Amino acid sequence: MSANTHGTTPYYYVPAPSRHPAMAALGLFFVILGAGQWVNDTDWGKYSLLLGMIIWLTTLYQWFGDAIDESLHGQYGDRIDSSFRWSMSWFIFSEVMFFAAFFGALWWARVHSVPALGNEANSLIWADFKAAWPSTLAGATASPAGTIEPFTTMGPFWLPTINTALLLSSGVTITIAHHALRENNRGKTITYMWLTVLLGIVFLFCQGYEYAHAYSDLNLKLSSGIYGSTFFMLTGFHGFHVFLGMLMLLIITLRLQKGHFSADSHFGFEGAAWYWHFVDVVWLGLYVLVYWL
Repeated sequence: MSANTHGTTPYYYVPAPSRHPAMAALGLFFVILGAGQWVNDTDWGKYSLLLGMIIWLTTLYQWFGDAIDESLHGQYGDRIDSSFRWSMSWFIFSEVMFFAAFFGALWWARVHSVPALGNEANSLIWADFKAAWPSTLAGATASPAGTIEPFTTMGPFWLPTINTALLLSSGVTITIAHHALRENNRGKTITYMWLTVLLGIVFLFCQGYEYAHAYSDLNLKLSSGIYGSTFFMLTGFHGFHVFLGMLMLLIITLRLQKGHFSADSHFGFEGAAWYWHFVDVVWLGLYVLVYWL
């Protein structure tokens, strides 16, 4: 939330009816439709995905612009601030459950599914099956018919460890920026926010290089059995969340340069910082469970 600079703050601001929710839903519909068709080798899927992203991002730009304008004109008071805080808290909780589902899938595959497929009863049917994790040979965690090409698993050195250092450093820089904003040191806040954004961008480039290395050098792909599926689901969705968090921080930094926040009223900054710290914590769990174990 920005500092109120104009008008009289209402008891509770109720915005006028808006097309933004419907347009955002429409954009996401084409995103999901296109992504689903694209991964199934349908040519028009990528165009549907692109159309959906254009609709969705344009809607978010307009929607956020309206919210910023309402805040700058004094429409948001303490009760709106409380609503924003509760909303962001529940949103982050939903994201925790989202990643918990994928961490649960990884745990279930490693502890239950793969060992169960290698028991004595199944050995009568699949004599050559190897119930091993992580899998490094054809048929180790899939059909012994050899439908999975041999691949090499991704270890923690060095790219994942570098990415861990980048995200932990970004958690420090955004915390410094927050304290500087509370002390009304806007210059220091902006400097450390730009540094946080830069660290997020470098993380994404490193992850892109890691994926290229996985596909070209390790033959590790999304189709590489349950290991490949869980690896790319967890790291890919996390990378997408890093991208979203980086966009949040970029927008907040640009708003800081325009003087939109004050030392006492800056929930927009705090909400983005909460989300970024959540992304950091998820990565630590991912780094240990996916790369080390």
